[in-house]
Amino acid sequence: MEGYIKGVKKISGFMNAIAAVALTFIISLTTLDVILRIFKHPILGTFELVAFTGAVIFGFAVPMTSLHRAHIYVDFLIQRFPEGRRDVVNIFTRLTAIALFAIASFNMFKHGFYLYTTHEVSPTLQLPFYPAIMGLGVACVLECLVLIADIFKIVGGQYE
Repeated sequence: MEGYIKGVKKISGFMNAIAAVALTFIISLTTLDVILRIFKHPILGTFELVAFTGAVIFGFAVPMTSLHRAHIYVDFLIQRFPEGRRDVVNIFTRLTAIALFAIASFNMFKHGFYLYTTHEVSPTLQLPFYPAIMGLGVACVLECLVLIADIFKIVGGQYE
């Protein structure tokens, strides 16, 4: 179990680093585009690049955010429960979230394969859509693994 959790942390950290680089790219691209617009030379396809990269940032940052519980977590009601019931509620919510992310990943991969077979591309830069969609599918699968790690922590009494 400990090895599984460490592996999930390592993969989540790698994907989070990709999200950080992507965020830096968006900031740099947008800043450069604004500066070049002053001189009447905007960067072609900035909107598309920001949209694609934004999907990467969002998807790849979610597993690490969930792993560190850095998202909004309203637990004032759950804290009133005895510890055993809290664990049951936490496991139930994790199982529900796993189902949600599994369905999302399945649909992302399904849609990504559809876009791959139809050769759908963005209008300006002609970039294929499927890599971003598939990347979000991978992020959803990783989020399922993070939630499974949470369940292991809850069952093992290591969940804070």
